[in-house]
Amino acid sequence: MTFLFSLLLFWIISVLFQTIKSLLKKTSPDIPDVPVSPPHFPLLRVPYVPLRRIIDFMDPDSLVSLSFCSQKSNSVIKTHRKVSFDGRLLIGGSDKNASFLSFTNYTFGIVLKRNQVLRAHKLVDNINYENMELVKMGGQHVRVEVDHLHGYIISYWDNTVNGLKVITDYVTNLFNIDVSEIWASKQSLHMIEWVNSRQKTPLRNVSYADSSAIAASEEEMIYILKDCRPISRLGIHLKSPKNFRFTEKFPKVDCLEISDGKWVTLDNLLTMDGIDIILKSSTLTNTDLINFLRHWLSGGCPRLKLFSAATGSLDILHVLDGLLPNPVLVEDRRDYTSPFGYKRTLSFGIDVRRADGVTATVCKQGNGTLIIAVWPVTTYNSN
Repeated sequence: MTFLFSLLLFWIISVLFQTIKSLLKKTSPDIPDVPVSPPHFPLLRVPYVPLRRIIDFMDPDSLVSLSFCSQKSNSVIKTHRKVSFDGRLLIGGSDKNASFLSFTNYTFGIVLKRNQVLRAHKLVDNINYENMELVKMGGQHVRVEVDHLHGYIISYWDNTVNGLKVITDYVTNLFNIDVSEIWASKQSLHMIEWVNSRQKTPLRNVSYADSSAIAASEEEMIYILKDCRPISRLGIHLKSPKNFRFTEKFPKVDCLEISDGKWVTLDNLLTMDGIDIILKSSTLTNTDLINFLRHWLSGGCPRLKLFSAATGSLDILHVLDGLLPNPVLVEDRRDYTSPFGYKRTLSFGIDVRRADGVTATVCKQGNGTLIIAVWPVTTYNSN
């Protein structure tokens, strides 16, 4: 395929040069330098050892492009790639007309386009697809083109839901990996259930977001909270149903961020077991916050490192009055970074200490936000 070959040629030459230099320094004693059978694609005529090195050097988007060139190139990538990717596979399905796959180190909220690997776009009437390359995925022929600015491949589908499933199957099969993260919308919520049904490895991170003013249904909210069960991070960024309440025990999630937290009650807080808990647009009262502080001081929510609740009406003096017999006033400004990367500047707060010696700073920030920052500062190991 001349189009994909010309796209890859310059990159391959530069990587081949690096590989040859590394081979001059060290040759593997374990694998014989046996040439592979001559394929149609010139790169695959390279001897086994440098071929493996080249494939290990290549970025995911380049490997996906190469895999479309022939069945042989697809098979060689599956067989010879040994180096694991630094990032994890993310499915982004926030738009019913476009979805993407990306390998990314943790960046929850924005994926740089240069990290994207393969996209699924909806076929539209005003574009001529006849001059585009035709590749085979999931037993069907699909029109594709390359985004020349960022290097990823765009595939076109009558149904982007089916398209996203096909490209997910293709990439996970090519690299022998599971999906780790999903950014879902109301249109792509089904992808969470579909991914969980196709792999044994649980999802690590789920973000459920919708930019429209339409509220989620109670069924959608309960599914996200009860059945989706990511083991690391859950973000809920959409309008909640009116009068919604979650009456079951809160799921154990390391990092929880809720943008419309009006529905979160004190009973929910008392069943949470998280490291970072971020609540925006909260309706928690000062009394609720006092009771949560008492809960933490008595040993509840033991893994907590950062708690943030934006109520808009916080009376910090009322929250602290009578709660702590010997609070330590902290006038110095201190910077705090939570295990999941949330940054807060703590000023004019008080330090409180649990019976086990763990210390936290409690302070008020703009927009009536209560902050509880537990020391010492630590980082989260996502592996």
